[in-house]
Formats: sequence, C-alpha cells, structure tokens
Amino acid sequence: MYAAVSLFVLICLTASTHAEQHSCHPPNMTGIMSVLSMKGDVKTYGTFVYDSMGKKLRFRSNETTPTTFNTSLSLDLLVFFEEEILYEIDSKNQSCEKKALHSTMNSLDIPDDAKFLTTVHAGSASIEGEGIKINVWVGTETGTKGFYSMSETMGCLPFSTFYFSGSTTLLFSHLDIETEIKDPDLLTIPSFCQGLPVEETPEGTVNSFFNEFIALDPHVQYEVKCVIQSLFDLKQGAVEEIPLAWWQELHSEIQFPQEADAQLSSDTDLEDPDGKNAKAGKGMAGKKGRKALGEKAKGGGAGRGLGLGWMNGHHQENGMENMTLFEVVKTGKSATQSVVDDWIEAYKHDRDVALLDLINFFIQCSGCKGAVSGEMFSHMQNSEIIRKMTEEFDEDSGDYPLSMSGPQWKKFKISFCDFIAVLVRQCQYSIIYDEYMMDTVISLLTGLSDSQVRAFRHTSTLGAMKLMTALVNVALNLSINMDNTQRQYEAERNKVAAKRANDRLELLLQKRKELQENQDEIENMMNAIFKGVFVHRYRDAIAEIRAICIEEIGVWMKLYSDAFLNDSYLKYVGWTMHDKQGEVRLKCLTALQGLFYSRDLGVRLELFTSRFKDRIVSMTLDKEYDVAVQAIKLLTLVLQSSDEILTAEDCESVYHLVYSAHRPIAVSAGEFLFKKLFSHRGPEEEGLPRRGRQSLNGSLIKTTVFFFLESELHEHGAYLVDSLWECASELLKDWETMISLLLDEPMQGEEALTDRQETALVEIMLCAIRQACECHPPVGRATGKRVLTAKEKKTQLDDRTRITEMFAVALPLLLAKYCVDIDKVTNLLQIPKYFDLDIYTTGRLEKHLDALLRQIWEVVDKHTDSEVLEACSTTYHYLCNEEFTIYNRVDIARSQLLDELVDKFNRLLEDFLQEGEEPDDDDVYQVLSTIKKISAFHNAHDLSKWDLFTSNYRLLNTGLQNGDMPEQIVVQAMQCTHYVILWHLAKVSEGSSLKGDTVTLRKQMRAYSLMCQRYLNSVNTAVKEQAFTILCDLLLIFSHQIMSSGREQLETLVYTPDSSLQAELLNFILDQVFIDQDDDNNSTDGHHDDEASKIEALHKRRNLLAAYCKLIVYNVVEINTGADIFKQYMRYYNDYGDIIKETMSKTRQIDKIQYAKTLILSLQKLFNEMLSELGFNIDRSSSAFCGIKELARRFSLTFGLDQMKTREAIAMLHKDGIEFAFKEPSPQGEGSPPLHLAFLDVLSEFSSKLLRQDKRTVHMYLERFMTFQMSLQREDCWLPLISYRNSLQAGGDDDTMSVISGISSRGSTMRSKKSKPATASKRKPPEAEENSCSSSDGMWMNREQNVQTPVMMPSPHLTSTVLRDPKKMRPDDSYTTAYTMPTDQHPHQPVPPQQQSHQHHQAAIDYNTQVTWMLTQRQQAEARQQQERVNMQYTKMRNHMQQAIRRGSGLMEDDEEPIVEDVMMSSEDRLEDINEGMDFDTMDIDLPASKNRRERTELKPDYFDPSSIMDDSVLNVSMY
Repeated sequence: MYAAVSLFVLICLTASTHAEQHSCHPPNMTGIMSVLSMKGDVKTYGTFVYDSMGKKLRFRSNETTPTTFNTSLSLDLLVFFEEEILYEIDSKNQSCEKKALHSTMNSLDIPDDAKFLTTVHAGSASIEGEGIKINVWVGTETGTKGFYSMSETMGCLPFSTFYFSGSTTLLFSHLDIETEIKDPDLLTIPSFCQGLPVEETPEGTVNSFFNEFIALDPHVQYEVKCVIQSLFDLKQGAVEEIPLAWWQELHSEIQFPQEADAQLSSDTDLEDPDGKNAKAGKGMAGKKGRKALGEKAKGGGAGRGLGLGWMNGHHQENGMENMTLFEVVKTGKSATQSVVDDWIEAYKHDRDVALLDLINFFIQCSGCKGAVSGEMFSHMQNSEIIRKMTEEFDEDSGDYPLSMSGPQWKKFKISFCDFIAVLVRQCQYSIIYDEYMMDTVISLLTGLSDSQVRAFRHTSTLGAMKLMTALVNVALNLSINMDNTQRQYEAERNKVAAKRANDRLELLLQKRKELQENQDEIENMMNAIFKGVFVHRYRDAIAEIRAICIEEIGVWMKLYSDAFLNDSYLKYVGWTMHDKQGEVRLKCLTALQGLFYSRDLGVRLELFTSRFKDRIVSMTLDKEYDVAVQAIKLLTLVLQSSDEILTAEDCESVYHLVYSAHRPIAVSAGEFLFKKLFSHRGPEEEGLPRRGRQSLNGSLIKTTVFFFLESELHEHGAYLVDSLWECASELLKDWETMISLLLDEPMQGEEALTDRQETALVEIMLCAIRQACECHPPVGRATGKRVLTAKEKKTQLDDRTRITEMFAVALPLLLAKYCVDIDKVTNLLQIPKYFDLDIYTTGRLEKHLDALLRQIWEVVDKHTDSEVLEACSTTYHYLCNEEFTIYNRVDIARSQLLDELVDKFNRLLEDFLQEGEEPDDDDVYQVLSTIKKISAFHNAHDLSKWDLFTSNYRLLNTGLQNGDMPEQIVVQAMQCTHYVILWHLAKVSEGSSLKGDTVTLRKQMRAYSLMCQRYLNSVNTAVKEQAFTILCDLLLIFSHQIMSSGREQLETLVYTPDSSLQAELLNFILDQVFIDQDDDNNSTDGHHDDEASKIEALHKRRNLLAAYCKLIVYNVVEINTGADIFKQYMRYYNDYGDIIKETMSKTRQIDKIQYAKTLILSLQKLFNEMLSELGFNIDRSSSAFCGIKELARRFSLTFGLDQMKTREAIAMLHKDGIEFAFKEPSPQGEGSPPLHLAFLDVLSEFSSKLLRQDKRTVHMYLERFMTFQMSLQREDCWLPLISYRNSLQAGGDDDTMSVISGISSRGSTMRSKKSKPATASKRKPPEAEENSCSSSDGMWMNREQNVQTPVMMPSPHLTSTVLRDPKKMRPDDSYTTAYTMPTDQHPHQPVPPQQQSHQHHQAAIDYNTQVTWMLTQRQQAEARQQQERVNMQYTKMRNHMQQAIRRGSGLMEDDEEPIVEDVMMSSEDRLEDINEGMDFDTMDIDLPASKNRRERTELKPDYFDPSSIMDDSVLNVSMY
C-alpha cells in the first residue's frame, strides 16, 4: 500500500502541469472493482456494470469475492448520475434506501474539469508486452473536500483511482473490464425499490459514490503524511518543480490533525532530511541515524517514548479523554495496527506499565469491573491476582463481552482476535523472545482458563487459542527461514575453495543458530499453551469453549502441517466428534474439511480416516442438520482424495439421503452421488459426441435411471432431480439425449432400455422439465418463497423456450410410441403445461400442434384410466387459452371430441335404460367408460350446453328404483352431476346466466341433494362414500357463506341441512370412520396384510372425517354434533388426533360456551356408555373410567392459560356437569348416591380452570343439589362428591369454606398464609412421595378415619374444619362429651325442585348451633398443632440451609445471603505460579449461561469424564 502511495507522490513530484482538459469518456463496461484502504485492508470487492451513455452504475460486492479477502463492507449500489439518485439495495431482505446524490463523480469516468498531470508507463516501456501507458488526471470533487487522482489507458478505460477525503484514503482498481453490458437488468430499479420516497439527508452529510466506501480511520492520514514527507526528504530538490498552488490545494484538501501537522510540516523535517539534529532512536531508526517513519507519526508530547496516543498507560485519541486498551479495541475507531504499534512503543519505554495495561485488557475483556494495580502486579502471584479479580467480579450480571449479542459485540470479538494476532506479528522479531512479555501473558491466560468463572474461562481460552495460532504462524516463518538458510549454507559450502566465502559461512551458521534458538523458544511457548489450556479446555463443560479449541487446532494443522498434522493432535478432533453438542461436532467437521481440501494433506490422513471413518459416516444422520450437511461434504472430499477409503456400504448410506426432506442435506448427498458415479471418465469416453444417444451424457443418464430404479423410491423422482440440480443441471437439461434414448433404435451391440427403465426415464425427464420451468424445489423441500434474480429469470425463459421447441416436435412421436402405456402417457401429457404457446405460431409449428391434438384424441379413445383421462383434460385446458392465437384450433378439436362423447353417451343410455332388457357386460363397460371420460373433461371444462344433468339424474333415479345399478356407474354419474351443479353455480355467481337460471339451479341442487341422501343408505360402500363426500361439499358450498363478498343475490340458494340429514351424516361417520383397522374389510378389499392397502384405507377415512369436521367448523351443522367426534379423541388419537384437535381449536374460536357444552356432552356420552357396559356399580379404578378422566384432562388443556377468556365457558361446563351428576336418582333407593355421582370425579379435572371467585359460585351451585346427609357421608361411593368439593375449595380465600384433608392427592393440608414460612418446603422422603402421588381413591380408602369435610348449611361459611361421622367418633374425642349428634336426625337442606321427593323432614334440634360449636373447637385445636409443626419445620430447615452454605454443597439462585468465604482458591497450596508448573487442572463446573456466579464447591482434581459432554459411544474409542 505504501508503494502505491509512493508511486502516486512520485508522479506528482516529477510531473509538469498542463492546461489540457479531459474530453475522453469510457464505453459501456462490465468488470471487477476492488477498493483498498491505506492500511491495506480490502474494503470491498465485487462486480460493476457501467452505462456510459445513460450515466448508470451498479456495483455489487456480494459476488465473486475471493474467500481470502476479509472485506469490511458489503454493498449493493445502483446509481443514476443524471437523475442524481442513489439506491442502497438489500436483496436478501427485499429492501432498499433511496437517497439524493450530491456529487456525480465516480471512479469509472474522469470529470471534464479534471486537470491533466502526466503520462507514465506502468511496468516497462522498453520491453514489449511488459508495460502499459496511462494518463494521470487530478482534481477535486465538487461540493466535498475530496481530492482525486485518476489513471486511464490510452483507450479511455479506467485504470485506477486514488481518492483522498478528510481522514480517509481509498484506492479503486478496475480489473477484467469488458466493453459491453451483459445483463442490462442490473441497471433497472428492482420491483421492491420502485415508488420509494427519497430519504432525508442529515445536515452535513454528502451522498456520493465515493462516500459509500468510506469508513473513518483517524490513523490513516498519519501514514499518508509520513509517506509524502519521506519522499520529500528523499527528493528535496524536486519540491521546486511542483506548483505551489497545487501543493497548497493538496495540503488544504487533506485535513490532518493539528498535532500531526505541526510535527510533519515543521521546518526541521524539511531542512534536515538526513536527521542530523534528530535524537537517536531505537531499532531501525537508530541504524539510519534519524527517526523511523513510524516514530514520526507517533512521537512528541509528554512521555515521548510511549508513542503518540499513550499517556500514563491510557490511550489519547484526537483530544479525547483517556481510554484504556480495552476501550480502544471495543470502540474499533482505531486501526489495530496503530494500537499495537502504540503499545509496543510504550512497552519499550516501560515494559511493566505496558504489560500491566495488557493484563487489565484481558481482565476487562472478560467483563470484570476490577483492575490489577501496579502493586498487585509487582507483589502478587498470578493465582492471587486471579483470586482477587474473582472476588471483584460482578456476579449479578450474566453477560460479558463475548456472550453479548449485537453488531458492536460481534465486532469486538473480531477486534479482540485481531489485536492478539497483530500483537504477536509485530513482536515476532524481538519482544516475544525477551522471556518476560510472553511468559507473563501465557501464565495469565492459563490461570484464567482454569477459573470457575465462565467469563474468565471463555475469554482466556479464546485469547490463548488465538495467541497459539499467531505463534504457529511465527513458527512456520521460522521454519521456512531455517530451510532457506540451510540451503544457502549447503550451496556456499559446496563451492570450490577459491570461491567459498568463509565469513558468509560463519554468518549463515550464526543465523541458523539464532533461528533454531528462536524456534525452540516458540515451541516451548506453544507447548505451554497446548498443555496448560487446550488439553483441559477441549473437554470444558461449555460447548462454546470446546468449539473454540477444536476450531483453532484445525487451523494449526492446516497452517503448520509438518508439526501438527500427526496422530498426537488428530486424536483430539476424532474424540470430539462424539461430543453431545452439535456446535462442537460441526467444528470438528469443518476443521477436517480444511485438511482434506489439499490432496497432499489428505494422503497423510489415511490412518486417521480409517480409524474414524465409521463415525463420520454415522454423522450423516446427525440430528443437527448442519452437522449432517458438513459430514456429507467431508465424505465428498474424502472421496476426491481417494476412491479406496469409502466402501460400498459407506457410499450407500449417503446415497439414500438424496431423498431427504431437508434440502441442504439432499443437495450435499446429490453432490456426493455425482462425484462418485458421474465424475469418472475413462479414456474410451473422451471421443464421444456431446449430444445424442451415443454421447457421454447418454451413458450418465442411463446411470441415473439405474440408480433411481435400484433405490426403489419410484414416486420420488422429483426429489432425486432436485438433489442433483445444482451439480448436474447440465446433464439433467440434456433433453435431446433423453428423447434420443426413448425414440431412437439402439445401435448394434448396445443394450436397449427395458420398459421399466423407459418409464423411469420419462419420469426423470418430466421432473427435470418441471424443475427448470418452476425454479423451486418439490413439495416438502421448499424453504420459503424465493425471488428469482434477473439471471435466473433469463435462464428460466431460455429453458422454457428450448423445451417448447424441442418437445413440440418430439411429444407427438413419444405419445404415438407409448400410447397404450398408462404411466408413460400420464407423465408425457403433463409436459405441454410448461410450453410457451406463442412459439407454436412464431416458430411455425402448427402442424406439430395438430399432431399433438390427434394423439391426445387417440389416448382418450383408448384409455379409461382416470389418471390418463384427467391428464388429457388438463392438457386441453392449458392449450385452450384465449390469450394465444392457437385457441381456435384447439377449441375446435376439443368441441369435436366432446360432441362425439356426449352423443355416444346419450345413445348408450337409451339402450341401457330400456325396460324389460337386462344389460350385458359390454353395455355396462361402454356406458361406464363413456361417462368416466365425460366426467374427467367436465372437471376442467364447462359442458353446460350439452345438458348432462337430465341424463345423469335419470340414471341415478333408475338405480335407486331398481337397486341393481353397477356401483361404478353410480359413482361416476354422481360425480358428473356434481360438476354440472358447480359449473352452473359459477355462471350464476359471475352474473352471466339468464334470469331463471338461479331458480333452476336451486331446484337441481335440492333434488340432487335428496338423491345423495337416499344413496347414503346404499349397501355398497363406494356409493355411500361418494354420496357422503358430495353432500358435505354441497352443504359447505351452499351454506350461508355463499352470500359473502357482496353476493346477496344468491340468498335463495342457501341450503341448511335438517336434523335428519345431520343425523345420517353423523351416523355414517361413526359407522365408516371410527372402526378398527382389521374391521375395514371393504376398504382393503380383503387384503388385511397389505400395508399399502391399509394406509390407503386410512387416508380415505381421514378424508371423510375431515369433510364432516369442516361442516362443524364452518357452522353448517350444530356444534354439539361434534360431541360424538370429540369423544373418540383418545381412542383414535394416532389415526385422527390431529383432525379432531384442529376441529376443537376452530370450534373454540367460534363459540367458547357452546364448545364447552359440547365437551361435557361428549364426556357424558362416554359415561353413559360405560354404565351400559359395566352396570351401576362403577369401579373408579377401571380402565374405562380412567380413560374418561384422562380425556377430561386433555379437554381441560385446550382452554389454555388465560382463564379470563374462558371464564363463562368453564362455568357453564361445571353447571352442566353438576346437573348431569344429580340428574338420575340411585336405583338402589334412598340413602344411596345418585346414579351419575361418579361423574363429579371426571368434572374435577376442569376445576383448575376456574377463577377463585368462580369456584365459590360453582360450590354454591353444587350445594343446591346436596342434602345435609350427603355432606356427612364417608363411604367409598361418596368419594367423587368429596373429591369434587375439595377441588372447588383448593386455593380459596380465608373467608370461604375450605376443606382440610390430610390425605388429599393434591396436597397434604391447607395452611394459613400467615403461618407459611418464607423458605422452600422440605423435600418429602421417597415413601411420602409415593403416597402423595398415589390415586385419591386409595388414599381415601386407606385413611377413611382422617377424612375432613365441611358441612353445608345456610349459615355463614366457616374456615378449615374437620367433622367426623358421629357413628365413627372415638370415645376420647374432646368434644364428644359436650354434645353428641343423634344419628337418626336429618337436618333440612334446600335442594333443587327435582329432588324434593327425596328430602327429609327437619329435625327439632337446631343443628346449625351444634355444628358451629363443634367446628370452632376443632378449628382451634388444629390451628395450635399446625403452628407448632410449622415452627419446628422452619427451625430444622434453617439449620439445614446454614449447614449447606457452610459446606458449599448447594447453589440456590434466589439465595440472598452473602458469600463470605473464598471458594475460588479454596486450597491454598493448590495453585502456584503457572511458570513453575502446569501439570494440574480443576474440574470444570459452570453455571447456566444466564448466571455468571462462582461455584461454591471446593476445587477437585480434573479427570476426563467424557460422559459429561460426549456420547456413550466414545467411551470405547481409542485412537489406534
């Protein structure tokens, strides 16, 4: 870069000024443009298109960028210079910004006001072909402070441009220029950018072509000024030759910081070029006797040895306040090179201060707020410093720079890594060998990497790995220098004695010795990092840290393969391929890919590949798609390096992935397949023709067909073509060869394709045509709608044109050859829909169109298969397009065909329906084939003018009357009549019908619906299914929604099903859909073992159920009819669970209350069915009852978490459930529970969905159905009532009546909020957990004496009471002596009117007073006992917690007690200075990413526990 600037300045120094004006402008151009900054970074690199006449420019940096360029800008610019408009385009997100253009200058066209500077030769002018003559023009950019120097060839082609503006210097280079515009669409405004307003420009901002590439860098101009000043020093005598005005203009346009300008423009620098008066500097500056170039840029100010920008250990930038090294790297405003140079100067001045800054840099990069002081650095060991920093770490925040998201922190990570790399690169010749700086840094990073604080460990590991990578580069350079020195020494020593220079030999020996010493020192550093950091961190508990280690070791092996590409290092990559985290496995694969890219390195990996090949092959089926993709790509590279490594079984495991639903996997597998089967060419194939049957593609196409057939996935041809499209599109687009293989006769000795192979070839050919014309993957592989680029659109149009021209001629011949083959004809007839029909006229191909129409007629005449007939109908529909001139020709042929079919049908129908004659099989076949053809065409074409309704209705009516009509004729007649109705409706909806057509349509529709309803009772299953499907379609089409979208005139057509029709439809579903697989004899045609038939039958039943569910969803039938559907949810979950669940979801959105009533109705129906099967004595532990409860639980989950939205619905559900439970009295007489009382146990599953206040309301409603005697019952048969009441009172307020039950399945007791301790509850022992998890039934039966239930009475509610049955009270109970309740008394309770006949007379004793006193006494005793238990439990729990904290065995996120002990270095003698030894480690324990706390456990010896991070399979893996 300095050389480029030097060339420019020398041109300026040696040139003479002319008054010549520029008048030459370039032609239209397409080429490549690169933009470089002064610090040598590639700002951007991409293609450009320039319209010199229209003054339009398009530049895109996202294409053709070499992977070795680390560009900092990604631009897509469209500039209209005459209109003064600029578009910044983001094609990926389909967005753009429209800006006003303030300057029309660009690097491709020199302005007319430019001043001619000189003519020079780039290269050599004296050697032919070794130079180029260029003109140099200079000037300033209008409206800005920019200065430019442009070079062009003698033919006006732009060569390069220097642009200076403010603090930025850019070099524009133009490469591979072609004088034409290949893609004019690039200069058009994209559709998503059209119509946008011009954005407002902030004040002080200038929009120009050059400013789009500028990223401010305050250090760049220092370097420019230094180069210019140095050249003036070297050529002082030339200063007078430069016009003073030009120099002043240049000086004024390039704005320099004041302090730099003062330094660089001083008289001393100009008058003392030899540096005689300058102070002797260090290094190169001292040798030259004057200040080095870098020192001039950085010198001056206080602390001169620290370098410019550093004062007291802090960075000063443009007068800004002091900034730490971390802040400088974080902001990213300074060039990394400049920051490192400043630090090196500071290190040379005072290495302790500079090194302290570097240590704090790593500490602050970890997110630690603390800082290492000079005293700490001087008197404390690394272990003590790390402990101190750990104590000062901010534990409340889980974020640290490397874990934060956002562009700023992503850039920081890059800057952090760059800083380390540049630091080592700049210090590689001296500082890193001083045995101080590197030792301190390595010790620090090793100690931090051993920390239990994740932020320290993560940051230091990344820093250490990048440091290792930089050292590997240094070691590589040293190795190269040593080899060169050795060769020079051998060459000198081999000379004859007369010519041998002994002093040179000594010098070379000394140099080799120094290089060897440096190499040994670098290797010691690398060993320290590898053994101290990598060996422990590659198995860290955090996947991201493990990934960093594996990524870097791959870089080492690739950079310095002689040292690292061996088994000692490869084994770590092989072991880590078993990691449980996909991120780490992915890094392993990408690291290996970098090695296998080179054939030389791949040869050295044979032993590793043979050992870990099976693992790599198994990773192609990885659960992480990205890992699987990279595994396949790695195997592709292995295949390229050697064909013998992968066995046939290994390849076959990849082959089948071409049919994967995940497109990246399929494409990668397709590339592997292509490399394996298609990329090898023998010498005998070199001379084959490019196209045709005998071409190389012919052989490859045959291979594709063979693979397709052997894979036995014949219905997935589209997936195979899509997988191979990116790597073998040229092969798949060779339709000429495919046609030749199908039509041409095989040559002598050539094996002809079999019928099966020809069928497969036709399918592949059709799939390739579809892929070329539609340009998107098949169904199931699409990753979202993608907008085609202009290039892709052009390719699509070209392919479509070529397909039309080729197949317009060949398709009639193919149809003629395979006319009787159903599969081939069906596929061939789909090709015309991809034609460009205009080509029939423009290409004069009408005779081939006539031939195609004749062949379609022949196909219709010969076939009765539905697929073939539908393909013919679809082809006619596509060809009959009024927009094309061929419409009349095709319409005539279609009308003639339909006339013939309809006349034949009417003629056959008259003979078929004649009375007294029994039709034979031939008559039946003729009628059936004709009506199938008419029905197939009626699906895509309007046949209303032939009045097919009358004949079809007559045929169906006769079938009902006689009952002997063949089922296929009835099915086809019903389908054809259905099409008649729909076409009639379409005409009426469009308003193109006559006045009375609506009345006619209404009559026909009603009559046809009644006909289908009568056919629902047919004995033939196929007929019933057809009638049901058509009825569902008609009811949906002619529902009330037909009037939507402004079609109120169709109100008379609305058809609402009556109750009888709804019942028949529902019965059909219950009889035909909800059946076991083995019972479906009709659908599977008796082949119960045929899996394909079973799947087809299930698919048919799913369609029938979906058709009926749509009627429920669209409110065509009553919602409550869905109860019979919903109740099957659990039983048929595998077959219809998704359909029923979606139906329930849609129904809930329509009407939540009605939905809730439907759910409870379905549960009631199941309950009644259970009663009819099991009788009145219900076993609540039976599978039937448990199934109903589980279904209720599933139903309750459908109401979601927002209880306010479903409040009314849930309340209504409980109301209906309570009424159902008490509806029927017990058949066993009075005193027994109601017949449906067990249903309350089912209803309790919905109690959790009630709000607290609604629970009280529902509880009060329940009381209306209860008597006082019911509340006192404790027998097992009353448990559902007790359980339901408990569920209603759980979570209630203190002023409501609650139930305390020590044996409730939902909790032990209900404690008062005041007595509840703040700490977490004590964990139950295993026995208690088992008891608490057991069913409520068993608990109630085992502890019947402890049942506690409130008594229902009209008096105010009391709280937390226990009441035993008087008959079961113990004699020693405290309150039994005070008052005993007689058992023959029955209190009077208000009950619903329907239960008044079961009421008992009110007793004379006031039971309210009695029970109130009893409850109060019991409540007080329970409260005292409960308080005592709470106090004891709290004391015990606090003691346990304190002991746990002291032991450090527990970690609670919400713990508020301070951490008073130092857990980071709990073993004083454990961690000594890293320099003394690194043969230990600590166990990797870390918190989740959301917390950044230290672990409170003592450090334990590290051990390799692969099971914590790796699959079990790796435990048995050794290296060799």
